[in-house]
Amino acid sequence: MSPASDAHDEYENPLATRYAGEAMRKLFSARHRIRTWRSLWILLAEAEQALGLPITATQLDDLRRNADRIDFEAAARYEKRFRHDVMAHVHAYGDVAPSAKGVLHLGATSCYVTDNADAILLREALRLVERGLAEAIAALEAFARRFAATPCLAFTHFQPAQPTTVGKRACLWLLDLVDDLAQVRRAIEEVPFLGSKGTTGTQASFLALFDGDADKVEALDRDVARRAGFPRSVPVSGQTYSRRADWKVMATLGGIAISVTRFSNDVRLLSGLNELSEPFEAEQIGSSAMAYKRNPMRSERMASIARFLLSLVPAAGQTAAGQWLERTLDDSAARRLFLPEAFLATDAILRLLTNVARGLVVNEAVVATRLRAELPFMATEEVLMRATRAGGDRQALHEHIRRHSLDARAAILAGATRNDLLDRLKADPAFAGVRDEIDAMVDPQRFIGIAPRQVERFLADEVAPALAPYRAHLGAEVRIDV
Repeated sequence: MSPASDAHDEYENPLATRYAGEAMRKLFSARHRIRTWRSLWILLAEAEQALGLPITATQLDDLRRNADRIDFEAAARYEKRFRHDVMAHVHAYGDVAPSAKGVLHLGATSCYVTDNADAILLREALRLVERGLAEAIAALEAFARRFAATPCLAFTHFQPAQPTTVGKRACLWLLDLVDDLAQVRRAIEEVPFLGSKGTTGTQASFLALFDGDADKVEALDRDVARRAGFPRSVPVSGQTYSRRADWKVMATLGGIAISVTRFSNDVRLLSGLNELSEPFEAEQIGSSAMAYKRNPMRSERMASIARFLLSLVPAAGQTAAGQWLERTLDDSAARRLFLPEAFLATDAILRLLTNVARGLVVNEAVVATRLRAELPFMATEEVLMRATRAGGDRQALHEHIRRHSLDARAAILAGATRNDLLDRLKADPAFAGVRDEIDAMVDPQRFIGIAPRQVERFLADEVAPALAPYRAHLGAEVRIDV
């Protein structure tokens, strides 16, 4: 940046400046990454000392005391000279911990810090996603419980279908999100830790350090993983851990994008029908030209960022498939982009989902009106059955209902303000035997099956156990400022 310029003169990633939360932004910051590199260098030296290499307590103390003294300008100067980011930070760290300069990065290759740091960051990021998912699920759980028995018109092909309840529809969203939570928990357990494998995965450099003692080489690999908080390192590797592991993490995040998109699409459709309204601030502007509008902008943003997140998943797959032999460097630049941005995007859409779900408004009068407008058509099957049992000719009655239904639909399409199908049936002598029963046949509760019971069972049997580990920490504030 030139002296006369400021941040507004250069590109800024909107995921960092507008959408993702502070915790996720800091996790993928340069400072946290390099501090993680330094913690890995420290624990490598500690493990090597414990196995008998000549590393002194003074050297270890020097590394620990200066771990937070990160001179990014010095590192940038070194990188300009060496064209190597890891070696730039090796030298910058050695400058502030000079007694340990000779034992820093001992026996390691660059991927010792880059891959192992990525493993640590990925696991930390997945834990943030885990908490974000729990908040979103809890918000929808409360919504589903509140509206478990509220009848609404269901749609197939976005055409009116047999009624459901608002809460039952919310359970369809929850079903996918609960599965996402299980996948994230599994992904956390499966994050691969490279360990101390050397330049091509043979651990030859460490075998030389330990004078051919293979047991110590293996012990070092185990101890490094343990000190870093991992139960094990990968059993075999090239220079890096398999990039297929990145793809698996990205696919898990992509699954969240799919679930969030489903939710946002449904909210947008129902907002267009005025059945739902997402949160709307007192001074929020829906349109620069149409002042009356209340656009579902948060749900639209959800869909937009989720689409971007989904686009990153194939990049991870292509990167994994394109690795040659023990490694190539064409993974590096791509991973610097898609791994952080995927997590920032996931964080953003989960924050949006939680915010919308907590403030989602059901316009119950509109819901009831639309349902009443369609129920007469749905009640015709029961009218037919009862009229037949009362002695009518089934085929003749069917023709009467078909004709009256088409006429009622035509009247609606011509601008009629209400569906008068029931009035037409009651006025038809063919249905005289059930005329007094017809109005009762359109009670919405007769058409929702056991949907309220399904909601109750699903929340108790599936959602509650999924949320149990998080109950004590739920309820974090989620503000959407832009």
